[in-house]
Amino acid sequence: MTTQLIQEKLKLLPDKPGVYLMHDEAGEIIYVGKASSLKNRVRSYFRPNPGDSPKVEAMVSRIADLEWIITDTEVEALILELNLIKKHRPKYNIRLVDDKHYPYLKLTVNEKYPRIVITRSMKKDGARYFGPYTRSGAMNETLRLLRKIFPLRTCSNETMARQTRPCLNAHIKRCLAPCTNQVTPEVYLDMVRDIILFLEGKQEDLIKTLEVKMNQAAENMEFERAAELRDQINAVRQVMVKQKIISADMSNQDVIAMARGQGESCVQIFFIREGKLLGRDHFFLQGTDEMSRSEIITAFVEQYYSKASEIPQEILLQEEVIGKELLERWLTDSKGKRVYLRTPQRGEKLKLVEMVAKNALMTLEEEELTRQKKQMMTKEAVLELQRELALKKPPFRIECYDISNIQGTNSVGSMVVFENGEPKTSDYRRFQIKTVEGPNDFASLQEVLARRFKRAKAEAEEGSQGSKFAKLPDLIIIDGGKGQLSSAREVMHQLGVDDIPTFALAEEEELLFTEGKSEPIVLPKNSPSLYLVQRVRDEAHRFAVSYHRRLREKRAYKSILDEVPGIGPKRKKALLKAFGSLKGIREASLEELAQVEGMTRPAAETLLEYLGVVKS
Repeated sequence: MTTQLIQEKLKLLPDKPGVYLMHDEAGEIIYVGKASSLKNRVRSYFRPNPGDSPKVEAMVSRIADLEWIITDTEVEALILELNLIKKHRPKYNIRLVDDKHYPYLKLTVNEKYPRIVITRSMKKDGARYFGPYTRSGAMNETLRLLRKIFPLRTCSNETMARQTRPCLNAHIKRCLAPCTNQVTPEVYLDMVRDIILFLEGKQEDLIKTLEVKMNQAAENMEFERAAELRDQINAVRQVMVKQKIISADMSNQDVIAMARGQGESCVQIFFIREGKLLGRDHFFLQGTDEMSRSEIITAFVEQYYSKASEIPQEILLQEEVIGKELLERWLTDSKGKRVYLRTPQRGEKLKLVEMVAKNALMTLEEEELTRQKKQMMTKEAVLELQRELALKKPPFRIECYDISNIQGTNSVGSMVVFENGEPKTSDYRRFQIKTVEGPNDFASLQEVLARRFKRAKAEAEEGSQGSKFAKLPDLIIIDGGKGQLSSAREVMHQLGVDDIPTFALAEEEELLFTEGKSEPIVLPKNSPSLYLVQRVRDEAHRFAVSYHRRLREKRAYKSILDEVPGIGPKRKKALLKAFGSLKGIREASLEELAQVEGMTRPAAETLLEYLGVVKS
């Protein structure tokens, strides 16, 4: 039923393009949409419509509030919608699974001597991005080939600035050694242009360019250079042999098709450049059960190309997209050239789409088979663990605790959660030890457990929604031996949660100790249950160590420079870059310090005075 608040807001809706956000009673954003007319689109949700799907009806029944953002154009509304979906990941929007985790190859053309680095996010920093790569193997193979064919530098800018002689890569002819000025910027950037041709899939153009350079080098009697270029040409030709020509018109295309599964869909995309199949990727979209095929393809096109580093001139689709003209305008604006969305009905292009659809179906079937096998093994592991540990019920929720410190510094604790045999990362928690001095794992463990179960009791009494600690585990695993187990059980008895089965897993021999039994439990070797407890323990250890390392690095980064008046982050960074360390700064002269970027003579004098250095 439409609330009074929503009825009042519906009257205020403008007849303009924009984005609307639906909220539930808890204030969570459950759906984000775009519209050419906010007034017409949003009001349509609250009119009786027998054609609405159960999913839409369920969403509307949960709407407690709504808001909207006006934009100047429909394209702006589309871009804003994509950004908001990525930020909030609403329940009722189609979601491209793990889209933010895929890596790119970044060519730093914004630097004097560019390099290739791996990154997981695209920024407007002047660099060229290629990707995303859903399989790290394909990306690493591309990177390996690049470094084999082109002697591009691999060192960081900081390392390059400190380098005084060529590195090993330069000696084996894998780097042109710009660090020691053995190559001019013009020659280096000429090589970078060749790399761009390679990454864009324009191997024929690249070979023609390299052949011209080889012939020129031979004419100038630069035979060593000509031989290097010949080897590059051969390497590129070997890559071309592996590429299959599948399009007679030698055009640049992406071909997109899909297959539906239960609760998700698999979308396959083939990358065709100059008629050759350069590669392919697949993606899974969740929340597609009651969506039409056109809606799914549309959602994929929107979300994929909002982050793609390259947009071809033609995109072949299995289904007609919704709002085709709007999407074409958006893609054209993004590329800077005309982009066409086409749904072929006959001929070679239709055969391409059908081939991609077959691959999508095969990928989906393989994924579902793998998932079923994994679920069976996980279920078996949970039931076997119940049997081996003589538990009253299957341990569907397992919590594991670990303590990490080095010589008692920055002690931290971790709590990881597995439900139904799989990590539930949203329930992971980190604890910075507050009450324990020195390396005392037993007391640190007690502090962590006390904080965890006191919080559980408080949340249960409050009855707050979305509480993370109120849900108690069916099984607790402690990373350690009898000492850790005894300490854990002591605090659990005090807090009245001693009915939760608790075991300590000793790492060397993988023995499980429990209260009241002198002999350890030995899980069958290579059994699903042993594998499960090892996974849980290793994850707790990894989670604790990563947090500890972060705190340690944060503390290590702090130095006496942070305490010097007038030395802020920029000056500190410039000083360390110029002199390498605090020792180098102490040994520098007043004039040398004053010449550092951002420094002044008074600031240099203050710095030396604070460091207790007397300069004549």
